[in-house]
Amino acid sequence: MKFIKDPSAVLDYKYDWAALTNGTGSSDWLAAGETIATRTVTVETGITKDSDAITDANTSVTVWLSGGTAGTEYTVACLIVTSAGRTDERSILIQVEDR
Repeated sequence: MKFIKDPSAVLDYKYDWAALTNGTGSSDWLAAGETIATRTVTVETGITKDSDAITDANTSVTVWLSGGTAGTEYTVACLIVTSAGRTDERSILIQVEDR
């Protein structure tokens, strides 16, 4: 998934493993009753991760990003471990553009 962000914007981005349940997508990856136990969010050099948190009753991860250089694309990855011991990693692309 790719998002466009202005260099001066501070925005939140959500990785949702229970999209259908949370009302923001078409399918749930987590099994019934399974939650996110831990998360690791990594960003490429040049964009700033201000914070990240497990959200939506422990079924999503929300990351706040700022900065970046116009004309540059950054990968932001989120690795989770679930209460059932499963792992998954998802990445988004942030295209920074002056708007």
